[in-house]
Amino acid sequence: MRTNKLCAVLSGIKKFEDLKPLTNKRPLATLPFDCKYRLIDFPLSSIVNASINTIFMIFNEDETQSVFDHLGGGKEWNLDAIQHHYFIHLYQEFLKKKERGEPYYDKLIDYLHKSKSEYTVVMGSKILCNIDLQAVLNVHQNQKNDITVVYKRVPENRIMATDNLLNLSDTGTITGAYLLEDAQERGDAHNLSMEIYMVQTEWLIDLLEKGQMEGSSADLHVIIQSQIQKIKSSAYEYTGYLGNIFDIDSYYQVSMDMLEVNKFNSLLYSNKKIYTKLKNEVPTYYSENSQVKNSHFATGCFIEGNVKNSLLSRKTIIKSGAEVADSIVLPNVSIEENATVKYAILDKNVIVESGAEVIGTPDNIKVVAKGAVVSKEG
Repeated sequence: MRTNKLCAVLSGIKKFEDLKPLTNKRPLATLPFDCKYRLIDFPLSSIVNASINTIFMIFNEDETQSVFDHLGGGKEWNLDAIQHHYFIHLYQEFLKKKERGEPYYDKLIDYLHKSKSEYTVVMGSKILCNIDLQAVLNVHQNQKNDITVVYKRVPENRIMATDNLLNLSDTGTITGAYLLEDAQERGDAHNLSMEIYMVQTEWLIDLLEKGQMEGSSADLHVIIQSQIQKIKSSAYEYTGYLGNIFDIDSYYQVSMDMLEVNKFNSLLYSNKKIYTKLKNEVPTYYSENSQVKNSHFATGCFIEGNVKNSLLSRKTIIKSGAEVADSIVLPNVSIEENATVKYAILDKNVIVESGAEVIGTPDNIKVVAKGAVVSKEG
């Protein structure tokens, strides 16, 4: 008997070469965002806001440390409460079992059975949004189709070549799916699949059991996506802010969107709260000589220099005479006296020494890898 309405599966297995070096030692899911958040906070918050109390997560085996460091016991998302659970499984275990000819979806199928949930929502970590999953469930129940896919109309320049796009009927039924790189017609905008799928749990169990018998993909998103054109599928249009992150330029642009009040409020100050790991730190200090314009700061920063159109994460130090403009600064970065940083992304623990310059352009964002030291001599 199914006693819970919803359980969730969150997959973060995709690797994005064009995001390196930012993803050299972390998955996309734990990439910092807007000073104090991580990208995984957004799907997790949507899941928690829908009163879902059990989550199955899939990550690559070399990327789980960053996930565990951020989630801890799951307190901030109420995942440490009685009868609330989260599980992390390694994608490579699916692949190894498949190679040995063993049932490779057995752990996920077991989770779905034990969840006792009538419906399952499957999400990725590439799309940044603040979505009401209960509203998606209501549409799914009313349409009575096997799959409901969440989509948004998105400008072509914010879509990755291999993103899944949808053709829709006037009634919202999906009539076709294709990749941007295969599109016969290129235009201003497309219906972007947001990698959020609402399905009946029993249907998903049957799909996985049949799929592993037939040797289907070990990537859950791929196996679900393959069904969209085979069965009657519904589409749910998301109307809030969406960020599609897949390379350095898209990460920079989506981050900078947060300096626009309407986009910031749409994502972070809707009626659905975004939760993140709490850190009790001192407020940011601004000296009398500091100059700050149109920027966001996390706690624990020390600002003596000039900051404009930038996002500064926790414990950033900007010394006297230093200038930071149009840039993203991740935690524990020190920018020394008279240094200049423009159109750049500085990863954690970077030091920009006195008088040094890190200067990119709007079309060529300069990225400094984690722990690097930038000297005046270059």
